[in-house]
Amino acid sequence: MTTALRAKNTRLPPEVNRCLYVRNLPFNISSEEMYDIFGKYGAIRQIRLGASKDTRGTAYVVYEDIYDAKNAVDHLSGFNVANRYLIVLYYNTAKHSKKAGTKEKEDELRRMQEKHGVDGLQHPRPK
Repeated sequence: MTTALRAKNTRLPPEVNRCLYVRNLPFNISSEEMYDIFGKYGAIRQIRLGASKDTRGTAYVVYEDIYDAKNAVDHLSGFNVANRYLIVLYYNTAKHSKKAGTKEKEDELRRMQEKHGVDGLQHPRPK
């Protein structure tokens, strides 16, 4: 079935996109294993595995076609890899940028507290 035919027959929910966010991956999974698992559902443009302490066990998978991405989410959510059940979500730009903004605000608040000698805790007012 061609992409044009599928697009004409199926209306996708607004959260569906070509970029997937994958969580609960085994820390030692290789790129080749990721391509083997996710490549069964269509052509992949890119896979980025988390490498830092904070991002290990996560990955971004970008498909060439949005319908392939939807098919992968439908089939791989809950898929067992090395006794771990995958969590496969559509990448949400607003959610991820909001999280980054919050971290930056927390860092700025900490810098301001240090600069002005405030510990950030609420103390009872003297009577």
